[in-house]
Amino acid sequence: MPHTSPSNVYASEYYKKDFVRFNERLGTDNIEFKSLVPKMYLPCFLKDTMGYKTNAMVSLPVLNPKTLINTGFDSYRLMDSHNDMRAMVRAMTFSEEQPNFYLLNVGETHYPYALPSEPANEWPKISGVHGIFKHLDDHIVGGKLLEQKEKHFDQAKLRTLRQRQIDAVRYLDTVVEELLDTVPKNTYVTITADHGELFGEEGYFGHGPVQHDKVFEVPFVEGKIR
Repeated sequence: MPHTSPSNVYASEYYKKDFVRFNERLGTDNIEFKSLVPKMYLPCFLKDTMGYKTNAMVSLPVLNPKTLINTGFDSYRLMDSHNDMRAMVRAMTFSEEQPNFYLLNVGETHYPYALPSEPANEWPKISGVHGIFKHLDDHIVGGKLLEQKEKHFDQAKLRTLRQRQIDAVRYLDTVVEELLDTVPKNTYVTITADHGELFGEEGYFGHGPVQHDKVFEVPFVEGKIR
């Protein structure tokens, strides 16, 4: 969970208050921290201790089913498209016999900030960013990095990309609305992110390896559907 960096507070006291909130989130009053030990991983706790069916649908290949995050899930699916949260929502199923936990990893707000309706050949491409993981080995020969011309960010393109992310968030508002209409009553929903994004501020783009306040700025909204 995102933290607020409180001063003059022992970390243990902060974590105690944060942990107690899981009783509210899960609709119980008897969760003990020792129940999380030794795995310290929420999907395992929900599945093994509380009888949940645990499900994950992920957008980005870096979280594919062979990665270690696929632990404690009854189902774990890498979606066909990296930018179609609505397909996830429409694939969700629920039963009255067993509570469900869903992890949805959403890709629309990730570079290149494309909506499902936009053809891939119209997506923006930034040299050095687009397909970097797929083609990283092409830039290394004999353990050495091939020399490349120094690249600088195109500020006009970064402004365009920033607007694309804003548009993606606006689009996702409509998908979240569909999500809230889909889940059963008494479902607790948490919306957050793993990082912020830079669009040219102080000469940075993206989210890593960058130590900048914007990288640590994430949304955090939670509440129960009644």
